[in-house]
Amino acid sequence: MQIERQEKQYHTKAHLVYSCQYHVIFCPKYRRKVLTGEIEKRLSEIFAEVAQTHQFEIIEKEIMPDHVHLIVDVNPRFGIMEAVKKLKGISSRTLRNEFSSLRTRLPSLWTRSAFISSVGAVTLEIVKRYIEEQKGK
Repeated sequence: MQIERQEKQYHTKAHLVYSCQYHVIFCPKYRRKVLTGEIEKRLSEIFAEVAQTHQFEIIEKEIMPDHVHLIVDVNPRFGIMEAVKKLKGISSRTLRNEFSSLRTRLPSLWTRSAFISSVGAVTLEIVKRYIEEQKGK
């Protein structure tokens, strides 16, 4: 498989130039397979809204029935943990309000844990390929 080489992009804010990408994974409570159909579609929309509102970028996104893979580019002043808290908190509140089945099946949508790894030890393209290949499993 041939991988395209992508130029690293830098962002410029007041007194700061940065490029901070992270691979993030988190799961619904009890690893329930609830992220399907309309819930999956709405979750994708919510993630885009949260990223735009809080000025970070979701470079890659794969929503599986029982977990989410993201590659996120975050301003270090905002921080990756704050980005993950916003993604999980806002999506949980919104989805549980809009889909009553989530309220009856789960005490909360997401587990308290997450996997976060900086994208640097391997190339961004390799992590993207890994996420894309997850859909086939």
